[in-house]
Amino acid sequence: MKRKVTKAIFPVAGLGTRFLPATKSVPKEIMTLVDRPLIQYAIDEARAAGIEDFIFVTSRGKSALEDYFDLAPDLETSLEKSGKTELLRMLRATNMESGAIAYLRQHKALGLGHAVSCAAKLIGDEPFAVILPDDVIAGDTPCLQQMVEAYAETGGSMVAAMQVAPDKISSYGVLDVAGTDGPIVAVKGMVEKPAPGTAPSNFAAIGRYILTPDVMRNLADIPKGAGGEIQLTDAIASEITQGRDVFGYEFKGERYDCGSKAGFLQATVAFALARADLRDELVAYLRQLDVCAR
Repeated sequence: MKRKVTKAIFPVAGLGTRFLPATKSVPKEIMTLVDRPLIQYAIDEARAAGIEDFIFVTSRGKSALEDYFDLAPDLETSLEKSGKTELLRMLRATNMESGAIAYLRQHKALGLGHAVSCAAKLIGDEPFAVILPDDVIAGDTPCLQQMVEAYAETGGSMVAAMQVAPDKISSYGVLDVAGTDGPIVAVKGMVEKPAPGTAPSNFAAIGRYILTPDVMRNLADIPKGAGGEIQLTDAIASEITQGRDVFGYEFKGERYDCGSKAGFLQATVAFALARADLRDELVAYLRQLDVCAR
C-alpha cells in the first residue's frame, strides 16, 4: 500500500551568491516575485499537494526566513483597525502553525543530496517531497499536486521532468529514458550534469521530487559525486540499480529558473502580466519601451 506524501523538505541553505549584493542581508528565498517571496510560492504549492509537515534545511544568516513565517500580531491589529481586510487575509496566509514547520542547519555546503539527508530523522520511514524554491512553476494545477496524483498510481520515486535544449542539458541532472506513457517517463538511469554531447536524453530533472525513504538511506552510503558534493541525482539513480522504480513526470506548466537573474526577471514579468491589477499598466509600459527601442 502506497503511503500518502505529507512531508516536504525545502533546501534553502544556499548563499545566493548570484544575487549579491542583495543577498548580503536578505536570504534569496524571500526575495519578492511581484509581491510574494519565492518561498511563499513553494509553500503554497506544497499545501495544494496535501503537505502537512514543512522541513527547512537552512544555514547561518537565514533568520529572516524563519521570521517571515512567524506571527505579526502588531501588524495584524493595525490592518484590522484600519479595515484593510484583504491585506489582513493575505498576511495571515503566510503564517505557519506551531509544529508544522521545522528548521535544520546544514553546517557544511556539501550539495543538495547532503542538504536533503540532514532531514533524515524527521522523515523516518515515510515517502517525502523535495521542493527547490528557485524553480518557480506556473500552471493551472500546481506541479507537486500533479506529481502526487501520478504517484498515487505509480509508487516508486518520481522526479519532475522537462525537455531541455541540447546546448543547455549539461547544466542539469538528466534522465536516461526507458519509455514514455503520457506524462509518465520510465527511467533506467540518471546522470548529474553530463559533459556536452554525452547526455542520455533531453529530459532534465527539475526541482520537484517525490522520494521513498530508501533514497534517504542511499544518501548515507553514496560517495561524493559531481563537483565534490553529495548529489541527490546519484542517490535516486541508486534506486534503479537496486531494482526499484523511478519515474519522471513531464509536468504541465511554465518553469522559471529564479536562481538566475534573467530567469527571475522573466518570472517577474510573466507573473505581473497574469495579474489583472497590474497587467494594463505594465503592458502600456512595455509597449512604450518597444517604441523607444526602435
